[in-house]
Amino acid sequence: MSSAQSAIEKVRPGRLPQPLTSILAALLAVGVAAFAYGLSSDPQVTWLAFHTNFIYFAALSNGALILLCAFVIVGAKWPGPLRHIAEGLAAWVPISFLLGCVGYFGGDYLFEWLREGAVHGKEAWLNAPRFYITDLGVLAALGLLAMVFLKTTSRPLLGGGAADSMTGFAKRMADGWTTNWRGDREEIEAAHAKLAKLSPVIVILFAMGFSVFIFDQVMSMEQTWYSNLFGAFVSWGGILSAVAAISLMSVLHRNSEAIGSGITEERLHDIGKMMFAFSIFWMYLFFSQYLVIWYGNLPEETQFFLDRLGPQFLNDKGFTPIEWALSWSDWNFSWERFDQNYAWLSMVVWACCWLIPFWVLLGEKPKKTPWILGPVAVVVLLGFWLERNLLIWPSVIKQVNTLYLGPIPILIALGFFGAFGLVFLFYTRVFPSFAAEEEN
Repeated sequence: MSSAQSAIEKVRPGRLPQPLTSILAALLAVGVAAFAYGLSSDPQVTWLAFHTNFIYFAALSNGALILLCAFVIVGAKWPGPLRHIAEGLAAWVPISFLLGCVGYFGGDYLFEWLREGAVHGKEAWLNAPRFYITDLGVLAALGLLAMVFLKTTSRPLLGGGAADSMTGFAKRMADGWTTNWRGDREEIEAAHAKLAKLSPVIVILFAMGFSVFIFDQVMSMEQTWYSNLFGAFVSWGGILSAVAAISLMSVLHRNSEAIGSGITEERLHDIGKMMFAFSIFWMYLFFSQYLVIWYGNLPEETQFFLDRLGPQFLNDKGFTPIEWALSWSDWNFSWERFDQNYAWLSMVVWACCWLIPFWVLLGEKPKKTPWILGPVAVVVLLGFWLERNLLIWPSVIKQVNTLYLGPIPILIALGFFGAFGLVFLFYTRVFPSFAAEEEN
């Protein structure tokens, strides 16, 4: 919430934009149809595509929620209307729990240990009751806390008759969220106090619970591989994805009647700096994970990178330092090295998630320039969608590196995009809608 001042934010409800809403609804319908058809024609590919997009949007939306909590904890004033964009992205968090329940039915196609049993020593951890109770519990807790957070931050904007122009479900929801209204100033102060207590709880749950969720939902797909840093690495990717999504939506909403005037060059610069810095930290986490595995060179560790990068990035076991140095003296580079496994996809992910945002946003002006910041954000978002494919598909399908671009996976991805876009539009345009400042 903004600090109490002479201007109080109130909602500005509006209609869903057309034809964008119809296009997103059509994408959702096509995605559902593709999912239903895929279950009958190729269930493994279908469930892999579902799982990839489930993880992608769950991480992105939770990343937006964590950014909102961080703004509260540090007392950030600079986000302004960008905060409302993040709220729209975080509205997907409860949906992730519902999709996690759907994913329960595809477990046999994703997790070897569900079909054939866990390897010796991991039976207590890799078993269906522990797995689903823990993961669905984490999603349910995050979804519930997200709804409490969004209700708390939206209540001062909705009360005092501000939502009288709403109708239907949005009107009923607004009325339910503003019972026992106490006045603008008192509601703002109460929201500040509640958010100050709620935000650290959400951050701690995300840091611990979502990491366990990633260990289960992604790392256990190759049950003999493990990395203590993996949960933090994937979770941070979700936060960086959220920053990129906020950057893109900020650029697209510069002419918005409700919040366009608040998306200033300075705010674009600030969110651009976040995307630049967060991409560096993402690469730092990846390299920290890779470096330890590379010099350890243990089979149970290197198999994950071997499937995704090919052998050219791994150390030959048993080399002495001198032998290793001499082996590079006659090393002839060949692009054919990248034709192995998913190596090319790995290079594209590195370029999209770190190389491009780092070098393009290195200067001050690109961060302030919408036609530069927006495309970079698109590249980052696409890069992380590819990265989620890279994390998931090679664990089940080895060597074949193009199935994730097949018609069924692409249509399912578009269906997820349509659903995510509809949730964002409904939350930001209808309930509680983008806020505008009104003189008190």
